[in-house]
Amino acid sequence: MLAGRPWSATCSVTTAQAVTRKMSDPILNVLFLCTGNSARSILAEAILERIGQGRFKAFSAGSHPAGEVNPHAIKLLQRLNYPTAGLRSKSWDELADDDAPPMDFVITVCDSAAGEACPLWPGQPVIAHWGLPDPAAVQGSDTEKSLAFADVYRELNTRLERFVSLPMDSLDRMARQRRMDELGTRQARPA
Repeated sequence: MLAGRPWSATCSVTTAQAVTRKMSDPILNVLFLCTGNSARSILAEAILERIGQGRFKAFSAGSHPAGEVNPHAIKLLQRLNYPTAGLRSKSWDELADDDAPPMDFVITVCDSAAGEACPLWPGQPVIAHWGLPDPAAVQGSDTEKSLAFADVYRELNTRLERFVSLPMDSLDRMARQRRMDELGTRQARPA
């Protein structure tokens, strides 16, 4: 437990509490969680930073960070001309204290993180689970591993393009939750 911070039962549990942050704030903070914070959550952070067009600030973290970003993730992002210098594997403790920015959305991208006891995030965000296969767990050649990372990248990119196209200003908290849950399915419906 973080000093003085309560924990929720699981990351996949949401509350109906009011969001403490004003919905009119122009930048929405989005946290992507994965156990190791070395692949899926890193890819999601990079994608949203690019396509969020200043409307979103992306963060990523893990419950048990690997300590380094997976080399296949870095290689893919660099090949697609993403900046990678600031990407790092870090603990979610860094983003759960009182000094952290309040999150508007917390999205788990792996099944392990979705089932773990998570902090109650500042800002009482909408919480969603977008489970994706772990490309870092793929066994085989470098080509097979690279293809697994590319598949996860494509799925995240599709979901995040739909996410950024949502009319956030006109959606209340319940509607945001519903849309986030819809985007979490493998056959995410268009926004």
